[in-house]
Amino acid sequence: MEYKQHLKKDKILASVLEAADHVIKKRKNTPVRLMASIISQQLSTKVAAIIFSRFIALFDGKEPSCVQVLACPNDRLRSIGLSHSKVDYIKNVAQFFLDQKISDKQLYKMEPDAILALLTQIKGVGKWTVEMLMLFSLGHEDVFAVDDLGIQQAMIQLYKIEFATKKELHTKMIDLSKKWVPYRSYACLHLWQWKDQGAV
Repeated sequence: MEYKQHLKKDKILASVLEAADHVIKKRKNTPVRLMASIISQQLSTKVAAIIFSRFIALFDGKEPSCVQVLACPNDRLRSIGLSHSKVDYIKNVAQFFLDQKISDKQLYKMEPDAILALLTQIKGVGKWTVEMLMLFSLGHEDVFAVDDLGIQQAMIQLYKIEFATKKELHTKMIDLSKKWVPYRSYACLHLWQWKDQGAV
């Protein structure tokens, strides 16, 4: 894969690139993808996947429309393990997509900064949540999730980063990531995989 040749120029990162190649692609039903990002906030990948599967099961195993999500009683959404705030945030997403008439095609064509500006207007949707959407659903190959705890832990371990403040950590991570451009999404995927395999 072309991205691996580029990322291997970073000799330290090269050590975690031995795993199978990752593929980044566009996925449909963006509002549901964004809801999945909200569900995964502050949760492990495994727990998030379980709760998301329960979420889909509420709608007979099919990804719901925004109208269906808004019509679903809050208590029913709470019953699958969602907090009160996450239920509100999920419904905020559904309402926003309906009000703004946002389509998948529209988001596919937008620049990252424009997507961030648009979707972070939704209460409960922050920068990290939109970054996950861009990486896993909108096909963006150059997303660097500097606020992601897993990425932070992996990079601290791999690069032996020393820092006194969160700001200093962020600055050092961003500096290290510059050599990965324009394939930072793939670097994140390999760092997550390396961490999940017990390296951290």
